Amino acid sequence: FMKNATVVKKAPPSSLVLRTTEDNGVATLTLNRPAQYNALSEALLEALEKEFSIIAADNTIRVVVLAGAGQAFCAGHDLKEMRQTPDTAYYETLFKQCSRVMLSMVTLPQPIIARVHGTATAAGCQLVANADLAIASDAARFAVSGINLGLFCSTPGVALSRNLSRKRSFELLMTGRFINAETAVEYGLINQAVSNEALDRAVSGLANEIASKPESAVRLGKRLFYQQLGQPLEEAYALAGKQMACNMGFPEAIEGIDAFIEKRDPEWS
Repeated sequence: FMKNATVVKKAPPSSLVLRTTEDNGVATLTLNRPAQYNALSEALLEALEKEFSIIAADNTIRVVVLAGAGQAFCAGHDLKEMRQTPDTAYYETLFKQCSRVMLSMVTLPQPIIARVHGTATAAGCQLVANADLAIASDAARFAVSGINLGLFCSTPGVALSRNLSRKRSFELLMTGRFINAETAVEYGLINQAVSNEALDRAVSGLANEIASKPESAVRLGKRLFYQQLGQPLEEAYALAGKQMACNMGFPEAIEGIDAFIEKRDPEWS
């Protein structure tokens, strides 16, 4: 090789940056860039978007768990990769890609549980806020710390402001301050904090509990939950009423109600 030759490193295949496993209707997606603290590279965002699309069409998958390999859950965007292309058009394309991933999490028919250990910062914290549910190790830490680098966490702020109170989310965005898992529960960012030893048990317990519910009701419920959030109160009730009327005709609902009246366990197919 010539002394001054430039070696171009190819991005790793998407199958390497995201591991997917499935067990009894629960799919686990593991961010797999441990050396980079699972930073969201272009390849990882592409892999997530592709996998969510596949899962959405798979009726055998009832719940999704989002986890991270190594010491962290996710350190946000891959800033080193981003700085290699200092171009506004490139950044706009990248953040559109990230937004598609976040939106696909909301529109995914199956509930998503974030399994958080270590740190979740910036877009990593956004993933936690964007998940339907989140359980963390009591050693986990959270921050939207872009402000400390001169970069306001605008896109994480969208998810944060829709999960936390306005003043809580604005404070975190403006200070870049880390909070612990106990505070994250208090703020509403996560559902519960458990010991690291109990983390897998807590996540699988919640996932299996949801997976045991009638699939049609879970899918309808998630879709309605996010639809009504964006509606004025009167329209939200109108939408919810129509969904309830529709849901009453589902075979699972008919069997469930009949079983309740007859004081027996429902027999769902």
